[in-house]
Amino acid sequence: MVQDAQSTPTACLALADGTLFYGRGFGATGETVAELCFNTAMTGYQEIMTDPSYAGQVVTFTFPHIGNTGVTPEDDETADPVAEGMVVKWDPTEPSNWRSVDTLSNWLASRGRIAIGGIDTRRLTRAIRQQGAPHVALAHNPDGIFDTDALVAKARAFSGLEGLDLAKDVTCAQSYRWDEKRWAWPDGYTRQENPKHKVVAVDFGAKRNILRCLASAGCDVTVLPASATAEEILAHEPDGVFLSNGPGDPAATGTYAVPMIQGVLKADVPVFGICLGHQMLALALGAKTIKMNHGHHGANHPVKDHDTGKVEITSMNHGFAVDSQTLPEGIVETHVSLFDGSNCGIRIADKPVFSVQHHPEASPGPQDSFYLFEKFADYMAARA
Repeated sequence: MVQDAQSTPTACLALADGTLFYGRGFGATGETVAELCFNTAMTGYQEIMTDPSYAGQVVTFTFPHIGNTGVTPEDDETADPVAEGMVVKWDPTEPSNWRSVDTLSNWLASRGRIAIGGIDTRRLTRAIRQQGAPHVALAHNPDGIFDTDALVAKARAFSGLEGLDLAKDVTCAQSYRWDEKRWAWPDGYTRQENPKHKVVAVDFGAKRNILRCLASAGCDVTVLPASATAEEILAHEPDGVFLSNGPGDPAATGTYAVPMIQGVLKADVPVFGICLGHQMLALALGAKTIKMNHGHHGANHPVKDHDTGKVEITSMNHGFAVDSQTLPEGIVETHVSLFDGSNCGIRIADKPVFSVQHHPEASPGPQDSFYLFEKFADYMAARA
């Protein structure tokens, strides 16, 4: 029997265990191989796809309405999508949003990213939670022809993210200045014209909204590549040093980042890290990191602040975590996940040095944790 064009699958997701999911492809055509994760955010799919922390990963969105608000350049967290691909429940509809300038499918296609719709994302998410983040091959072919044995073989051959230093692939090529502040109605993005603190931000895969939050907190920001040395950072005579988010295995990036951070700590300047930057700081202080079963990816993660007793709803994106059992004496665990008790923050007991696992820039996500940028600014003001 001949299938009609609408019922013929045009995309295939092959897991390394041999499981196959067929659906309708959109975005670019071709194939990609990556680790598969799921994200529970209800909004912000464009920010998620352009988050450098998703390098080497295909993202399954658990919320079914993806693509409905279209895309706009204002919401890009970096120049192009970094996530390898997208898996969704329902095909994107025509966008309904006054800010939209293009469709999600066109945006993905123009940037070489593959997507698949019509997938049972609940079944797929359960598989990820139960078995861990699988290696997958995602293919989009409008003709509906797939060599599934080859796709499964490619998924099995994928090396995975452990041991990979992906920060070097997403960091900036050279240093630059940043003064754009957070978006606010009705003016949109404005400039920081009266900065009070000079900050060097080390780019392990920094999101633009993190830099905007630093600018909004009164910082004059200079961004340096991930490979920057302590000497290069301190040559700018910063009031504080920021360690950004990023992808990959922190232990791999730590081969060059840890000595840098240890050198900065000797200079006794305030230090603030998030996500990969948090993990890098922990490694520099003598702790260890571990690969999580399926990680934390979403904008609804409850985190408890031990210092205040408050619970914050946070945005998260990480597949590795700091092993709190390895924190050395003098390092205080400040935040923990209320989902699984994993570490979400540390500080040095007697120094203005701290970091968190979650994303306080809230792009996408709630703004409960913006105070952390203000805390960093307060530390710098106190030492001025």
